[in-house]
Amino acid sequence: MTAEAPALPAIAPVSKAYRRYALTVLLVIYILNFLDRQIVAILAEPIKNELHLADWQLGVMTGLAFALFYTVLGIPIARYAETGHRPRIIAVSAGLWSLFTIACGHAQTFAQLVLCRIGVGIGEAGCTPPAHSLITDYTPKEKRASALAFYALGTPLGGLLGLALGGLIADAYGWRTAFLFAGAPGLLMALVAWTTLKEPRRQMNADLAAIRAARPDLKTAMAEISGKRTFWLIAFAAAIKAFIGYGAAAFLAPFFFRNHAVELTAIADDFGLGLTGFLGVALGIVLGLTGAVGTWTGGYLADRFGARDLRYYVAIPAVSTLLGIPFYIAGLLSDSAVFALIMFAFPPVLNTMWYGPGYAAVQGLVRPQTRATASAVLLFIINLIGLGLGPVAVGLVSDFLAGPFGLGPANGVRWSLMIFILFGALASALFWMARSSIREEMVS
Repeated sequence: MTAEAPALPAIAPVSKAYRRYALTVLLVIYILNFLDRQIVAILAEPIKNELHLADWQLGVMTGLAFALFYTVLGIPIARYAETGHRPRIIAVSAGLWSLFTIACGHAQTFAQLVLCRIGVGIGEAGCTPPAHSLITDYTPKEKRASALAFYALGTPLGGLLGLALGGLIADAYGWRTAFLFAGAPGLLMALVAWTTLKEPRRQMNADLAAIRAARPDLKTAMAEISGKRTFWLIAFAAAIKAFIGYGAAAFLAPFFFRNHAVELTAIADDFGLGLTGFLGVALGIVLGLTGAVGTWTGGYLADRFGARDLRYYVAIPAVSTLLGIPFYIAGLLSDSAVFALIMFAFPPVLNTMWYGPGYAAVQGLVRPQTRATASAVLLFIINLIGLGLGPVAVGLVSDFLAGPFGLGPANGVRWSLMIFILFGALASALFWMARSSIREEMVS
């Protein structure tokens, strides 16, 4: 049993026009969030060659170094966001991660690069939990999944820009300059967020004491979250998907460099591009645009069918996740780079469909006073397992298969990715299991 927290003060309504503006600003910030997070994926091979790194070190750089501080700091920042000024938290966070992204371009050693990536993680920890809470306050309940899916478009679109711009800039000016270009826009958006985003809690100064009184303490909030079976099934299903997704994102570019370089170089020459630039654009389009389609579709379907039956919030991710596995396998086994790229275009549509329904379900499983904390706990699990361990695990298995197992670097990364793709079946099963409890546990 948990203690009842006092009711929250009324939330000041925002106009439809302002809601659209605010959602657009938050989307742009989240695009930059993922651009700065994922740009290392296309730059991994040039960085490896210059700094003489192993695949496990690429995994640490792309995942673990970022994820440790991102996950740990997410919860205390979210606790502050339950009563604090959420737009300003987002603004400060955006400025911080942008500065550290720029610093990555000046790193001279693996240790320096890891420290800069840790700084990026510290900054990005303050973005999504307050943003989810803010969007939920801006948006009517019946449009919540679509609104959160719109924000989640930052994941595929940021990945697209990170891969495409990162590859093109790295080809033209080097990987260090790519980090500089990636970090600069976030400084501008930090200013926009600080000056134009509204905190919708009515009469913030007068009601601050009431807002603080309404916030349950951490023990009570965690007791509320821990009692939700649906939350944990969604969280661990999403964590497994992130484990697969971040691992694949970190090593798809090395997979193509090592297995299809000759074919891709010939195609890149036809377009007047270098190999890194062409591959960045190709992967950005294949993974980013298709991922955006899946993200929006998942939110739309959840709002449309979830109004009839809440079980659609988890049934949609369960089915779509399972359907994506065969396409990944076909792409990894293909001897043709073009066929592999075509096959890799299908999983992002299917694998991103969980964002809108999954995030909306979590926001509805808890009281408004606990929403930012629930989002932070969800992201803690997703990113510690997915982002923190996914790239490292794929890199370690790739090194083992390439060296001691004798497959070589090209087949090592191919079969490492293959092994982890199959874990998607477990994620699908967990989403499906949540159907049995979501209707009883949804509260808002």
